[in-house]
Amino acid sequence: MAGFKRYRKESEVSYSLGITLTFELLKYKTEYVTRIFIHSGMKEGDTLERLKELSQAAGIEIVYTDKIFHVLSQKENCYVIGEFRKFSCNLSEKESHIVLVNPSNAGNMGTIMRSALGFGITQMAVIRPAVDAFEPKTVRASMGAVFSMDFAYYDRFEEYRKVFGERELYPFMLDAQMSLHKIRPKGIFSLIFGNEATGLPAEFANIGTSVVIPHSERIDSLNLPIAASIAMYEATKK
Repeated sequence: MAGFKRYRKESEVSYSLGITLTFELLKYKTEYVTRIFIHSGMKEGDTLERLKELSQAAGIEIVYTDKIFHVLSQKENCYVIGEFRKFSCNLSEKESHIVLVNPSNAGNMGTIMRSALGFGITQMAVIRPAVDAFEPKTVRASMGAVFSMDFAYYDRFEEYRKVFGERELYPFMLDAQMSLHKIRPKGIFSLIFGNEATGLPAEFANIGTSVVIPHSERIDSLNLPIAASIAMYEATKK
């Protein structure tokens, strides 16, 4: 295992764990791919041949080794790993955003990225402190959506608001002004969600139009990926 280390936030590269993710990586971020690792358990066939053809056409090194799999993947069925350089994105003033304030769970972030793509929202703002979008768990949970979304980090929400404040802002809070079913965005909007455990700070009630997703008293709240998905569905309905 010499030469291979577990992913760290300060690393210059990250990894796509699995062949499906690696195909997404090659499709959307080819120029950032540095190496493709193939496990000895990977079966010969059309899928492997296609992977090798795409890699070779892009001039990407293919490395046959099992060592990195012992370091990075706990999944027995992971036979392909893509290594890629981290990339930066820019958000557009002309596009709607989903905004995550202090998200702390990599799986949740990845799941929300995937849902966002499904509803046609391709831009995400993340307010620090926050989980790492390049953490392999985030990449895996996104099912490759991280490679075709634009996302950007901000140190404070006000930093984001200075650039993108001239739009419809909808912070989601339990003690909000309006129920979700009454909200119909007329233009460019941002859907704003807080931390999984604590939600948004109270001051967000004074930003834009605060929104609550009604639910029964049998639960105290919806989990973040479900709430975000419901919100995105409603906000993007024709």
